[in-house]
Order: sequence, then C-alpha cells, then structure tokens
Amino acid sequence: MSFSHIDKSGQVTMVDVSAKPVVKRTATATGNIHCAAQTIDMLKKGLHKKGDPLATARIAGIMGAKKTGELIPLCHPLPIDQVTVDFTIKDEQIDIESKVITTAKTGIEMEALTAVSIAALTIYDMCKAVDKSMVIGGITLKSKTKEPAA
Repeated sequence: MSFSHIDKSGQVTMVDVSAKPVVKRTATATGNIHCAAQTIDMLKKGLHKKGDPLATARIAGIMGAKKTGELIPLCHPLPIDQVTVDFTIKDEQIDIESKVITTAKTGIEMEALTAVSIAALTIYDMCKAVDKSMVIGGITLKSKTKEPAA
C-alpha cells in the first residue's frame, strides 16, 4: 500500500486525474459536538443572542465544502452539484451529517468532511460564550459512491 500524494521519489505531489473518467460521486460524512444540557436547551428554544447557530453552521458547512480545494493543499478544486448539512439535536450533543455530490474525475469525500468540520466549528464559535465545555469529535467518512455520469 502507498500514499496517493507521494510520488516514486518520495516527494509530495498532486495526484494526476487527467486519465480518469468523469463520474457522479457522492460522499457522506458525520461528526458531533458535545454540549452542556443548558446549551442544547437554548438551541431548542431559539434563545441564542447571536441568532440561530444551526442555520449559520449549515451555511458555513456549505461554504466550507465549496472552499475545500483552497483549504487542503493537494485537493483538486471540484465542481459541486449539491451540499447538504443536517443536524440532529440530542440530549447532550448535536450530530452533524453532510452529503456532497459532484460529477468529476476524483472523489468528493474531503468536501463532505470539511463541511462537517466547519459546521461544528461554527456551532462552537457561536456557543462558546455560554458553554466552555464543548467538544467536537467523531468526524468520519460514512460512505462514498460513484456511478456513471448521466
């Protein structure tokens, strides 16, 4: 097994995808942010003074996915067909899921992971004044698929 971003001489390189076919690619990533029960209660009741942290985090996650090629040095900039960022509020955590779709020559998993990461960081930023105990974690790629382009 070898790393895709290391060439034969051991140098870091961007992967050449020029010979790959254009296909529809989908990736789903998840993560969570553990919060104090009072923070969850504030979110459920819409009492946050800065506005709706989840609405803001959704937009931030979408923007993060779109900027992944600028943020991760060896990622190819990809045309994104769709990004969704969804939240499930539980007793002491918010689960985050992002699904990203592209029609391109290379995968979209980094964009899905970035969307979840940026959404979690945005929730943290908006809630840090009332909750110093938040912990972001569990960010993982859940699935990726590819199928012939339409």
